[in-house]
Amino acid sequence: MFNVTQNGADYSNRTVCGKNNDTISGWCPEVFDDALCWPQTPPGTRANQSCPKFESFITNNLAYKDCLANGSWYVNQENVTWSDYRDCIDFESLEFYNFINFLYVIGYAVSLAALIVSLGIFLFFRTLKCTRIRIHVQLFLSFILNNIMWITWYQEVVAQVATPLRNPYWCQFLHVAKEYYMVANYMWMFCEALHLHLALVVVFVREERTMKWFYGVGWGFPFIIVLVHSLIRIFYNKDTDLCWLHERAFGGWFISIPIAVTLALSMIFLINILRVILTIMHPNSPNPAPVSIRRAVRAALILTPLFGLQFILIPVRPDNDHPMYYVYVYTSVIIIPYQGLCCAVLFCFANHDVHQAIKRSFQRNLTRQSTRWSNYQTGDSAAGVFMVNGSGQNGNTVPLLSIRRKSTQSSVKV
Repeated sequence: MFNVTQNGADYSNRTVCGKNNDTISGWCPEVFDDALCWPQTPPGTRANQSCPKFESFITNNLAYKDCLANGSWYVNQENVTWSDYRDCIDFESLEFYNFINFLYVIGYAVSLAALIVSLGIFLFFRTLKCTRIRIHVQLFLSFILNNIMWITWYQEVVAQVATPLRNPYWCQFLHVAKEYYMVANYMWMFCEALHLHLALVVVFVREERTMKWFYGVGWGFPFIIVLVHSLIRIFYNKDTDLCWLHERAFGGWFISIPIAVTLALSMIFLINILRVILTIMHPNSPNPAPVSIRRAVRAALILTPLFGLQFILIPVRPDNDHPMYYVYVYTSVIIIPYQGLCCAVLFCFANHDVHQAIKRSFQRNLTRQSTRWSNYQTGDSAAGVFMVNGSGQNGNTVPLLSIRRKSTQSSVKV
């Protein structure tokens, strides 16, 4: 056998591969094997190409495909037309990335559990009903959907080598859905920053009207961004291979720029919020400067994960051979998937209003149980609502009095 090296034309696009009808008689035809496009090759020869640009692939090495003497491509024992990518795989790198993906899945799963519990708490207690909590609910919902998408993506696409190569429609749809919920998550973080800024700086704001705008920004604006980005990838760049894993053209800027703008605005809001805390609040304190500084530092630490400002620490990904690459990877594993857990802890589990709501609910249940078994009244009573079968001293039915509680709503501090 002798080698046939493919150079020159870009055969990475499956839409053009295999459309060449001018195959020389007796040669192996042009074919796309879900990774590379192999040109028509004379019988009894071995074609080779540079390895495709996949994660954990060594692109400087070569992939091979054998054309048999009868003019057909080599078929393995499983009766599948086979290409040899064994020299392409960097097994050490593959093991590392599988471990990192596992850490991401664990992080997203832990955050998902905490977020579901937090969302249930916010929705269950009627006293936790204000604009701030409603925005928290939408943010936590976006976190939940985003985490579900990422867990599914890592399990069903990234961990399955064959799935990106087949590029099924459900995989492409999953990428678009993942992208939408990711952008929505950023937009709701921006809404959190904007709402707090308005509450502290503008003060007099019609919250019902602003909530409608928040819904539009949080759920509507991401739809427009992702729709435009998807249409550009499909019809202009024609970049829809490999479950949309790798974007080879400028289309990614349609996602990156809006996210970068919202993070920059959130940073401006945070700086202004800290300015308000330092210069306006607590003027009557006997030692106002240290008190204000402590509160400002505390506010910055708490609001950073809520506004998503920790992502400013990882704006640019270093090259794989850069000395800081592994630092970047492990930092991202901590910052990205555990953000939902951090927000759930700070704004639900450690929230004083949530503690008070749970405490009041627990006390009401204790009172209700105590009343159910101790407050019996003998004699006729028009106020009785629930009747317990039994007899008093005069043989009368014993009514169990119900306690009527007026519905109240407690204001939640902004």
